[in-house]
Amino acid sequence: MTSDRSIVSGDFELAMDELREVARYVLADAIDVLPMFEAAVPDDPRPCAAIEAAHRFAEGAARTKLQRVTALDAHRAARSAPSEIARLAARSAGDAASAAYLHPIADAAQVGHILRASATAAHLCELAGGGDPALADARLERSRRSATPLLIDVLSRYPTAAAGRSRIARLMRRLDDLLRADGRAAEGSSAVDPDAVAGR
Repeated sequence: MTSDRSIVSGDFELAMDELREVARYVLADAIDVLPMFEAAVPDDPRPCAAIEAAHRFAEGAARTKLQRVTALDAHRAARSAPSEIARLAARSAGDAASAAYLHPIADAAQVGHILRASATAAHLCELAGGGDPALADARLERSRRSATPLLIDVLSRYPTAAAGRSRIARLMRRLDDLLRADGRAAEGSSAVDPDAVAGR
């Protein structure tokens, strides 16, 4: 995959390669939960089409109306899903496709385009396990470990996620806090120690 340094500008800049990194991160969780939708609605291809569109962009294809259209279709599938679990799984597929169009604006709502799929996957693990919060914690830790320095750098350009009332909003805020802490720790460990440089 060749590097694409095309720039999207707003309150700050986002390179196309950075958007692809976000898409890959969201896509991993969306792929994992897609079977929960397909088990409930096996004849609805819309979320799968959004996953495929997200994958095309993540692997280097230009972003086009394909990502926009399939994202909207997956979110429509979510609204008509027969259960909460199926709804959330379809919404994550839509989130994966729409990640290509993450906006470079200093708005906390944009953080959802980066982290909501991970928070949703954690919540779905929790629901599947009878409401055990330890399962959500374990899934968040998996998402934390899979976040690359580039992903955390993109996240750090946005305001902190809002502390909402829903379980997914709370999980998203927790993951946001964890990733930002990891970013600060990485910055601290890479800082040059003047005494070390001087040999003292």
